Amino acid sequence: MKNLEKVIDELQSKVNFSGAVMLLNGDGHAETANFGYANRTDLLKNNQGTRFGIASGCKLFTAIAICQLVEEGRLSFDTRLKDCLDIEFPSFSEGITIHHLLTHTSGIPDYFDEDVMDDFEELWIKRPMYHIRSLKDFLPMFQNEQMKSTPGEAFHYNNAGYILLGLIVEQASGTEFTEYVQENIFKKAGMMDSGYFSFDALPSNTAIGYIDLPDGSWKTNIYSLPVKGGSDGGAYVTVEDMSKLWKALFGQLLLSEETLHKLLTSHAQVNETGYYGYGVWIKKQDDHILKYHVMGYDPGVSFHSAYYPASQAIAVVCSNKSSGAFDIMKAIEDRL
Repeated sequence: MKNLEKVIDELQSKVNFSGAVMLLNGDGHAETANFGYANRTDLLKNNQGTRFGIASGCKLFTAIAICQLVEEGRLSFDTRLKDCLDIEFPSFSEGITIHHLLTHTSGIPDYFDEDVMDDFEELWIKRPMYHIRSLKDFLPMFQNEQMKSTPGEAFHYNNAGYILLGLIVEQASGTEFTEYVQENIFKKAGMMDSGYFSFDALPSNTAIGYIDLPDGSWKTNIYSLPVKGGSDGGAYVTVEDMSKLWKALFGQLLLSEETLHKLLTSHAQVNETGYYGYGVWIKKQDDHILKYHVMGYDPGVSFHSAYYPASQAIAVVCSNKSSGAFDIMKAIEDRL
């Protein structure tokens, strides 16, 4: 069987991958590979300890946080939005529940609607990204808009719904969202190198996100994303820390068996083989679960990670470019 590095080497002419990869077999044997530069200007290479932005890959952290608060009795999955958040949404349905928000079935408007916009950078023309430092800063972008559909009617991937979940975590716990995740998820899972870092205060060994332009030049993503990530995306992890998250989740260090089962249930069907749980994608074939997975894409970020229940293998692919993670993940799965 080809080793991981050789598999990626053979793809390099096509994808020119920049990032770090980890494949952890069910027996605990790990294979790793690193390519490209964390900092192109200073020629600092990506390594196993490099922290990468993972965009929407961290919606799973938000879902885990909500599930923990449900376990503590501070919320329920049927709690209505209007009963757990002291914020006015003049045109929102009164029937929206936490379950709807977790499963992208709330029907609320999104601040970045992929049906309308295809360039994430368009968001920051009227509202500069350097003003977006807390979850409340997102509210003016969707708070007064009209509903898109009736709650529970349809799956429509929605970042704004996860902003609201983060605000619910803050109100229910009395703690800032990013602090809550650091204390109750990252620390418990042993993810000591992960965090929600500000663009203007990045710690050492953090990959800068790069956007490659058609003429062969490039720019960083510092003006393409909010200053600091939150409940809809934007945390930084290492490949090893992400593998620890999966192990802690399935080892029931973060949630009880009953709540974990709820998080991993296929609540919404997305396509023929794809489903969505709470903050996690689920791929099935003939009622057989092939993988639980998360992914994230932003300008200068591409990320895929999965847990394969049959073999208990874990794969993590982090990249500091806008694409590449999908191709590497596919190659790993072809080998698996």
